[in-house]
Amino acid sequence: MSVLVVGIGHPFRRDDAVGWRVAQVLTERLTAAGRADVTILQHHGEGTDLMTRWQGFDRVVLVDATSSGSVPGSLRYWDEPGLVPKECFPKSSHVFGLAEALSLAADLGRLPPCLRVVGIEGADFSAGDALDPRVEATIEIVVNLALNFIGAE
Repeated sequence: MSVLVVGIGHPFRRDDAVGWRVAQVLTERLTAAGRADVTILQHHGEGTDLMTRWQGFDRVVLVDATSSGSVPGSLRYWDEPGLVPKECFPKSSHVFGLAEALSLAADLGRLPPCLRVVGIEGADFSAGDALDPRVEATIEIVVNLALNFIGAE
C-alpha cells in the first residue's frame, strides 16, 4: 500500500505552519521507527499541484490549518471529501485551494481511494513563525491520528 501525508501551509505565517509542523514530527517519528514506506511532504497548498502529488497513492492524509471562527486548536477531520467545507480553508482570490482541489478531483474521478483531511483551527495567520499554544498543543494528537489512519502505529 502506498501512503502519502501532506502537511499544508506556510512556514512563516504563524498558525498556517501547523500542517508543516505535523509533517516534520511525522517524518522524525517514522524515520526513527525505520519506516521508509510513507511519503511525507510539506506543501504550500496550491490545489492543482496537490492533485498531481496524490496521484498513485492508495492512502492520503492532508493536514492544514482552518479558519472558521472555531476555538483555536479545535480539530476536525473528514473522510468524505465532499463534506469538506470550503469556508474552513480560505484562500486568496488567485489561488486554487484545498477544497477546490478536492471538488475538482472528485468530479474528474482523481481522488485517492482512501483520503482523510485534517483541519486544525488557527488563531493568527500573520507573518511570524510562532504557533498559538492551543494550536501547537494539537500537533501530537494529529500525528497520532495520522499514524492510526495510515496503519503505521
